[in-house]
Amino acid sequence: MPAEVALALLERNGRWLMQLRDDVPGIVGPGCWGLFGGHLDPGETAQQALERELLEEIGWSSSGLEFRLLHQHPRRLAHVFSGPLPVPLEQLQLLEGQDMALISAEELRSGAIWSPKLGCRRPLVDGVAEILEQLLPPPG
Repeated sequence: MPAEVALALLERNGRWLMQLRDDVPGIVGPGCWGLFGGHLDPGETAQQALERELLEEIGWSSSGLEFRLLHQHPRRLAHVFSGPLPVPLEQLQLLEGQDMALISAEELRSGAIWSPKLGCRRPLVDGVAEILEQLLPPPG
């Protein structure tokens, strides 16, 4: 059975919050951009896991995120939630990962995102492009 995760697609001023994952062998998508969130602990609902993960990863307590999509990928089953990010990026603490940024839909669709901290482009985690394709507003 694939691992279950809860992920957040958070929007602020027409841009979406993304996390550049650590360059650590053995984690999912090392050195790639993904959505904040993580694995469900035993007995946790997807909503509970997401709230815990967002506190652990960016020091922010979510409220009012809406379940949007169940996404099946060969290695994981993702419960995807979305909603507004009501605080500026500067009020978040990056506690996990090596960078975070608010990214335009156009850049997300390009499949490679610029990291201000690393000074280079990095790809998206496998499967994230499919999630974004389903949930982002259409181009135009």
